Amino acid sequence: MNIILLGPPGAGKGTQAQRIEDAKGMKQLSTGDMLRAAVAAGTPVGLKAKEIMARGELVPDEVVVGIISDRIEDADCANGFILDGFPRNVAQAEALDVMLKEKGKQLDAVVQLEVDDAILLGRIEKRASETAGGPRADDNAEALKKRLDVYHAQTAPLIDYYSAKGSLRIVNGMADMDDVTRQIMEVLER
Repeated sequence: MNIILLGPPGAGKGTQAQRIEDAKGMKQLSTGDMLRAAVAAGTPVGLKAKEIMARGELVPDEVVVGIISDRIEDADCANGFILDGFPRNVAQAEALDVMLKEKGKQLDAVVQLEVDDAILLGRIEKRASETAGGPRADDNAEALKKRLDVYHAQTAPLIDYYSAKGSLRIVNGMADMDDVTRQIMEVLER
């Protein structure tokens, strides 16, 4: 099974993806984590991504699609994958559709974590305080505001895109973590 977790920054996509991975044997693919690994390794794409991410901006589509295309071929994705933080706009969604079709793969569901923007700042601040080794460069109020503006302008249109395809499933991301996980598992069992 191949799915996307969709929601604004701080909605809990990473937490829920890890829980699904543990329960279903699918592999969580966080583009943010893949890009941060490239940053930590000091690769050319990593250095470019570091500067872009620190400003709260998006890394170019072709870089991200290429990373995902290679990554889903790895053996640990044989039981499926969970995309966490990708696609971030309709152009990326269309590129993902093309890439998956070329590989003979498809998306089985797009799960939207519906949350209240007013709650997200508290979540980001909590995550920043709990992150081992200190907060990420983009875990602060100013970067969150930019990221939310970008989300609403570029990513939120994916709700209509995937709804029109019949693959969108909505869960209440404001519920407690265990209830959100239960809701997602119910969606995936349908």
